[in-house]
Amino acid sequence: MTDTANSPETSAETPKRFRSEIEFPYTDLQNAVELAQTIHTRAGSSCEADELAVWMGQTATGGTFRTRLGAARIFGLIETAQGRATLTQLGRDIITGTPAPRVIAFLNAELFRVMYDQFKGNVLPPAAAIERQMQQLGVSPKQTERARQTFMKSATYAGFIDAASGRLVKPGIGGAPAVEQEVRQTPKKEEGGGAGGDLPPIDPIIAGLLKRLPNAGDVWPDDERKLWLQLLEGSFKLIYKDKPSGGALD
Repeated sequence: MTDTANSPETSAETPKRFRSEIEFPYTDLQNAVELAQTIHTRAGSSCEADELAVWMGQTATGGTFRTRLGAARIFGLIETAQGRATLTQLGRDIITGTPAPRVIAFLNAELFRVMYDQFKGNVLPPAAAIERQMQQLGVSPKQTERARQTFMKSATYAGFIDAASGRLVKPGIGGAPAVEQEVRQTPKKEEGGGAGGDLPPIDPIIAGLLKRLPNAGDVWPDDERKLWLQLLEGSFKLIYKDKPSGGALD
């Protein structure tokens, strides 16, 4: 007797289950920020996951809460360990509502960062085309719709969708134009005095961070210094490209 359960024909007809090969949050950035805000408001910086779930009107083992917790971790707003959720420095900074932390958090999600790199400066294609692109990047076919919706909501919340043109662009940081103007007006060094020439143009995100530096001699608490350095490091990841593996720099 033929074992139909293990026959080639039966095996070939069995649908395969695909797991996404690229990380992305299952809920949007705004929901993740609300979770971070709840931790900050109710506990300061760290709390038990069970407590957090109750404060948010959810259950610790429920899918909605676990999805939010996972999204906050992917965006870099919290760390989870031993049943606790702890705000990162980015998580503490993002609840202030300033633009730079939202930019960094959005691009902390691997899928969102790759999508931005591919479509920056352009109007996004129709929904079906976005989902096809996400599937090519490694999103499970069953999850492409959810990934697209989360991407679009997060991009809008973080300011990546330009209101006038509808293009996908990195939002400007408040105070940056004034700093860039100061850089453009910096006089050239005299010949023979070193490298010479104008200073290179500064990206708006870096300029915004420089604007937030305290004056020399001011008190600058250690935790705030660490936060500033973390934001600077994250900005470098957004602005500069890594050296291609196995290849030479251009």
